[in-house]
Amino acid sequence: MKSRKKSSELSPKTDAVIAYSRFTDYDIHLFKAGRHYKLYDKLGSHVVEPEGERTGTYFAVWAPNALKVSVVGNFNGWNRDAHHLFSRWDSSGIWEGFIPDVGVGEVYKYCIRSGSGEELEKADPYALRWEEPPHTASIVWDTWFEWSDKEWMNSRFEHNGLKKPWSVYEVHLGSWMRSPDSPDQFLGYRVVADKLVPYIKEMGFTHVEFMPLMEHPYYPSWGYQVTGYYAASSRYGTPQDLMYLIEQLHRNGIGVVLDWVPSHFPGDVHGLFKFDGTHLYEHADEKEGFHPDWKSYIFNYGRNEVRSFLISNALFWLDRYHIDGLRVDAVASMLYRDYSRKEGEWIPNQYGGRENLEAISFMKELNVAVYGQFPDVQTIAEESTAFPGVSKPVFSGGLGFGMKWMMGWMNDTLKFFQQDPVHRRYYHGQITFSTVYAFTENFMLPLSHDEVVYGKKSLIYKMPGDEWQKFANLRLLYSYMFTHPGTKLLFMGGEFGQTREWDFEQSLDWHLLDFKPHQGIRELIKDLNALYRTEGALYEKNFEWEGFRWIESGDAENSVLVYCRNGDSLEEKLVIVLNMTPVPREDYRVGLPHHGDWQIIFNSDEVKYYGSGYELNYAITTQPTPWQGRDQSAVLQLPPLSALVLKRFNRNSKFW
Repeated sequence: MKSRKKSSELSPKTDAVIAYSRFTDYDIHLFKAGRHYKLYDKLGSHVVEPEGERTGTYFAVWAPNALKVSVVGNFNGWNRDAHHLFSRWDSSGIWEGFIPDVGVGEVYKYCIRSGSGEELEKADPYALRWEEPPHTASIVWDTWFEWSDKEWMNSRFEHNGLKKPWSVYEVHLGSWMRSPDSPDQFLGYRVVADKLVPYIKEMGFTHVEFMPLMEHPYYPSWGYQVTGYYAASSRYGTPQDLMYLIEQLHRNGIGVVLDWVPSHFPGDVHGLFKFDGTHLYEHADEKEGFHPDWKSYIFNYGRNEVRSFLISNALFWLDRYHIDGLRVDAVASMLYRDYSRKEGEWIPNQYGGRENLEAISFMKELNVAVYGQFPDVQTIAEESTAFPGVSKPVFSGGLGFGMKWMMGWMNDTLKFFQQDPVHRRYYHGQITFSTVYAFTENFMLPLSHDEVVYGKKSLIYKMPGDEWQKFANLRLLYSYMFTHPGTKLLFMGGEFGQTREWDFEQSLDWHLLDFKPHQGIRELIKDLNALYRTEGALYEKNFEWEGFRWIESGDAENSVLVYCRNGDSLEEKLVIVLNMTPVPREDYRVGLPHHGDWQIIFNSDEVKYYGSGYELNYAITTQPTPWQGRDQSAVLQLPPLSALVLKRFNRNSKFW
């Protein structure tokens, strides 16, 4: 990246700023009203060729409380007095102007003189590219790319609908894989594309979710402390390089979800904090504007221009980068004014309550805008409370998200599986409780990065028992997850039993795949993904009561669960049997929803998964013996720590 040059090194001298604008009166009206959702077409830096002028760059920045704003960069030797922007006359607070001969690749910042006389050097909030950290300047760039994913874009409603399978592979790009020869260096977007795309396709995931790829100064924040909301992180290449990665995923039938962070931003001096010398993007009162957990700053959702900034940003990634979904981070922290605060550390809303009414209004407006312009994408809320209607439509009083992470399921499930199997009978209600509320929201089941960091252990080492039992328990956990109502998300490394906790500074331990237990986990995930994608009963009614029926939920003594999954067709029925202990259950009778011939189509205990290979009869015929509330039943052999999935073989049999 270009370094700063002194004015004496410049040649020739650049012309002064010329009055020019990309804003219409209607643009300004929408901006002030908080309804301008394509600000990335207006604010920021744009290479243009005005009529009668040379090619150059138009700069526009919102700094309503500034006394002066100038553009500084290599092109003028970072001279703060060389290129002053013009303040608009319409009280919008926008400063703008055209500088000839400044083009793509120029490094720049805004020098803002605040009301107190302080001069601040700020990066451009709308810049399309930033310097690679630790450098902090913006770069004049564009998002032109000759896309070749038309087939996906024209048909993605067939992949992204709520009645379609969603099996999401969560990825932190900087630590998924690194070169063995240069383990301290990142793989770029294009190099990752050549490795990640075929891997996801082989594994059978339907979507990939990238942890934040927006520019962030502090790598250990994992991307959740964003400064460049409109810029793809330069650590991995250019915006066009990221577009190439997304294009390759689409061309291989894989949807792309991007983590998005509208909940807070860091206080770096070059960023949004006190942008024009005042609390422009954040609240002035720290009881509203400072986040105690992350030592960061909370957006002022009641300010129209801030709402336009954020909603425009969401639409930007869907528009310019062809993103298929946004996973919205830390929604719970946005919903409540007292989130992570003690008494006296927060300010009630106008009615004396704890709800953040401005944030709630913002999220509703966000989702209306997203689905209004991109009806074939999804927004997914990371929300951990019992706030009602997160994934219900705005017109029916909800927040309007397409899905919500099912954090209760995750917590209860991991607590249950961490118990020694001999004690699981006492925790039986913990593993069955999720179905009490499973259809109150459109839930996604997450086993995310948050569960394998900070001393929480990797998933495999959360499991009790010796080596074989640990892997058997993990296979059982995944089988339960893929057959439980809801869409699925699994963090990278979980698909082969990563043993270390996730370390963002290192590659995953791919060498573990030299060992059979880890090969077995990977084969299991492949087959679970294939089962999930091909059996409509596992996804067609994911969010409806009709899609799930308990057959046996009360056998705590044996720690056995039996349930039925139903699809749109009466014939689309699967029966799932889980043995949560290492004790094989011989001659275990199971009630079945209709008579005839059944077949075991999945067994997590197979030898190819590193299972015990417990001998089974895969073909089953029902008997007219009433059991578990059904007129028909069959006797099964249940392998240790196993999941069985049964499907009716003779589709012409009479239904009961």
